[in-house]
Amino acid sequence: MQQPLMLVTGANSGMGLATTVELARSGAQVVMLCRDARRGAEAREEAIRRSGSSDIMLMTADLGSLDSISRFAEDFRARYSRLDVLVNNAGVVTVKRETTEDGFERMIGVNHLGHFALVHGLMEPLLAAGSSRIVIVSSGAHKAGSIHFPDPHLTKGFNVVKGYAQSKLANLLFALELRKRFGDRGIHVHALHPGAVSTSLGVSRETGFGKAVYKLLTPFFQTAEAGASTAIYLALSEEGGEDGSLYYIKSKPAEPSRKALDEEMAARLWQWSQQQTGLAWGEPPAAVVR
Repeated sequence: MQQPLMLVTGANSGMGLATTVELARSGAQVVMLCRDARRGAEAREEAIRRSGSSDIMLMTADLGSLDSISRFAEDFRARYSRLDVLVNNAGVVTVKRETTEDGFERMIGVNHLGHFALVHGLMEPLLAAGSSRIVIVSSGAHKAGSIHFPDPHLTKGFNVVKGYAQSKLANLLFALELRKRFGDRGIHVHALHPGAVSTSLGVSRETGFGKAVYKLLTPFFQTAEAGASTAIYLALSEEGGEDGSLYYIKSKPAEPSRKALDEEMAARLWQWSQQQTGLAWGEPPAAVVR
């Protein structure tokens, strides 16, 4: 049996690192996708030590940069002919409105548009696997979210809850549309709520706000390993290789919000995402001109 190839975004810490360790421990070959090469190299050494596996590779890309994602995807396709599992774990939270180098509001830019571009660039190896999986780490916060057309970049009226909830709803709508477009081509897509994990907040502990948030929420936090458990389950279990439920909590099927099941909204978000990234789906990645 061929050794499966799996990729985890945001793999240098927290749930991403915990996911990497367990996937490698299962016998998979794992690519850690990290933004920072130095931190990624340190995390890779830790993952090798904890998993007992040396089949862990490091690659770098900034999910806040379309050019960086494009370069990474080209490099990945040159190295590997297939991808069995993609775990979209990376995510950010910003208290103040920030933008990516492409001018996107950072949370929708990294949490959704960055992964939208990444999946586009990796679609060829995902399809080549014959039966592959995309596991998308969303959040229960999606239930408080809306896609704020015509201003998803929140140039007016930004707040952290509004921005984060929108990006997590976008994760689920992306999963819904991916299932519609690629489910009959052997790609199984699931989204999940990991629970509250301190390392996933993306809020600096050095600020007064950050210290207050951590003090308030620490009693409710679970470990990174516990937070990663559902993503690991969907990556490795038989159920994860079936169409099944769109959304999972604690490795069990769960009901997302009604907005997350809105096919019209999912299609509208898809078209907007294509326009924002300049990526036309249905064409081979190498043929796309931005």
